[in-house]
Amino acid sequence: MRNPLSDTIVNIPPSGIRKFFDVVSEMKGAISLGVGEPDFDTPWHIREEGIRSLEKGRTFYTSNAGLKELKVEICRYLKRRQNLDYDYNSEVMVTVGGSEAIDIALRAMVNPGEEVLIPQPSYVSYVPCTILAGGKPVVIELEEKDQFRLTPEKLEEKITPATKILILPFPNNPTGAVMEKEDLQAIAGVIEKHDLFVISDEIYSELTYRGKHVSIAEIPGMRERTVLINGFSKAYAMTGWRLGYAAAPALILKQMLKIHQFAIMCAPTTSQYAAVDALKNGDEDIARMKEAYDERRRYLLAEFCSMGMDCFEPYGAFYMFPCIKRFGMSSDEFATRLLQEEKIAVVPGTAFGDCGEGYLRVSYAYSLEDLRKALARIRRFVERFDQNAGQKES
Repeated sequence: MRNPLSDTIVNIPPSGIRKFFDVVSEMKGAISLGVGEPDFDTPWHIREEGIRSLEKGRTFYTSNAGLKELKVEICRYLKRRQNLDYDYNSEVMVTVGGSEAIDIALRAMVNPGEEVLIPQPSYVSYVPCTILAGGKPVVIELEEKDQFRLTPEKLEEKITPATKILILPFPNNPTGAVMEKEDLQAIAGVIEKHDLFVISDEIYSELTYRGKHVSIAEIPGMRERTVLINGFSKAYAMTGWRLGYAAAPALILKQMLKIHQFAIMCAPTTSQYAAVDALKNGDEDIARMKEAYDERRRYLLAEFCSMGMDCFEPYGAFYMFPCIKRFGMSSDEFATRLLQEEKIAVVPGTAFGDCGEGYLRVSYAYSLEDLRKALARIRRFVERFDQNAGQKES
């Protein structure tokens, strides 16, 4: 019988994030600090709007690009929050989560063999989506000494004549790093010099804890080179609603929409009506959740430092990226032992690229009560390791 499978798909490894959580689901008393999902319920007024849309029988397809009302509100939101102007009719489309937008942007823009620059550590889908689009992923390894920011020097050294796209994943999952306006201005010159395009994944844009998020599309000369991707999962605690969007020059968006038409048809109608209300009335919800995340962020940072675990201060998303190099274990070994010995699940840094070795991703999208319980177990694990190491030396 002929092999029914695609070699390309078979050779793509599964997500490294999921490895530990299949175990956690079967482990009694385990605490997971690994899932990147808000612990808040979707605000009631947003849910209510979704319910109302069902009661009114709004259960049909929308246009492929999304509800006009939603696209208009997305444009208003981008103008209000980032002073960006987009035409709702030709430069904005609604997708099934930000993940679909990443996928179809790459497929719409990449020709076989063209290179896509991917700063790592970063979200697990960029490399496989590039491969599925026929492109060649080229990793840029970010370093803690740079606060895991992309520098113009690191960008420049990876560019070749085949380079076409830079993926810009800030605020960053897993590190929590952000790119401020000065950082973006510095790399914008390199992007223009080499005539590159940018896919800017800004799903954590509302979760920044020092100043205001700046999109690279705000930098002069960058809007026409950028596909801006965002969504509702993180800012509005709407992960299960599966709704995102892309804002891009009409030339690019037209081709993205073509793929979306054939593969998806349209994003969920109920979710789109709920999202209209989120954009209109959700600013206070964002502020409330962000305040809670910031409290947890500061708590975890202090706890890790008091354990002797180096951890740079993240100013975005809801993740810590503590360094575990002093323990002499790989990230996978540390995470495995922590799960086995203390029933705490975290994600090895290597799930987000080889340069994540020596780090862990710890999510603080959990209540302070759960975080305190989990950190007490991590402290016990660290103290036991230090005690055993001291005995060996003596």
